Amino acid sequence: MINQEDIQALKNYITSGSDYRDVHDDTLILDLTHSNLKQRHIEIRFDKHTTISSLRDKIYQKTGTWPQFQHLQFKSGQDVLWEIPPDRDSERMLGYYSLYHGMSCHCIDLDPHSGSKGGQYEDTSLVQKYQISEEDYNKKKGTLRDWARQQKAKDHNFSFAKHAKEHRELMDAKRQAKLGLDLPAGFEFDSNGEVVRVEIEHEEAGHGTGTGHASTTTTTTTTTTTTTTVNNNDTEYEDEATVSGITVGMRCQVRPGDRRGTVAFVGMVPELGNGGYWVGIVFDEPVGKTDGTSKSGKKYFDTPGLGYGGFVLGKNVEVGDFPVRDIMDELETDNEDDEDEL
Repeated sequence: MINQEDIQALKNYITSGSDYRDVHDDTLILDLTHSNLKQRHIEIRFDKHTTISSLRDKIYQKTGTWPQFQHLQFKSGQDVLWEIPPDRDSERMLGYYSLYHGMSCHCIDLDPHSGSKGGQYEDTSLVQKYQISEEDYNKKKGTLRDWARQQKAKDHNFSFAKHAKEHRELMDAKRQAKLGLDLPAGFEFDSNGEVVRVEIEHEEAGHGTGTGHASTTTTTTTTTTTTTTVNNNDTEYEDEATVSGITVGMRCQVRPGDRRGTVAFVGMVPELGNGGYWVGIVFDEPVGKTDGTSKSGKKYFDTPGLGYGGFVLGKNVEVGDFPVRDIMDELETDNEDDEDEL
């Protein structure tokens, strides 16, 4: 185990005593140690005209040992060079003892009733800890256990492990949204642009022929979202209602990334995704993925160049007073792919 003296010796070796080159001639730098305490007060500065009586007062302030119970030793390493019993040499000055920087003044506490005996000042294991019974803790409100009971009442499947997992997933989704990346499955933006978890409901529909043939059961998973969809021959696409209120020429802001631009197209784009209604945006900066041309090669709107256009679902478009950002504004865009933009 490395002790304080070894550390000091290593420090002196590395610095070659350079610590004391700028110390005034009348200044003396000493370490203060105590017989009952592990603590060591490092490099305390004294004037060489300081009396032993004043030194004892300083030791009392730092250790709590009364001056009349202090037996002092001036030491160099482990060697004791001077010993001063209590009530001796009180008016003699430190300069008398020919001390030098880095020595230590060790106080031996002679008080039989000293408060520092037995680790009373330093051993935290001696401090009585507050304890509460299980019964009293169960009655308290606002505790973690009380909160867990409330959550259990709302959801009988609640557990701390489940809560921690869901919270971690939400934080990861928010982080991805901040970076402009695709949101993980089960998350979407709400009407305020906040990332929220989407509840997934499982529905089972049984289909039988009624003619003696073996019946089959199909399990469908339906995701609850704020998007209006129309079912046509088992193909879901974005309804016209999802682009309601969005017209060509409007200024807008697009998620993710709060990218700004102007609406250049609103209508059906059959070749994108499952078809349905899309919004064509001309971005103020080249943060899009197209020049107004769909993947089939059909041109829907014009842009200043490649990367200035994008086809976006209506749910990710917010129209309003969104002026072109100043060039000195903080860049808040990202070019990462999004499953709701093509």
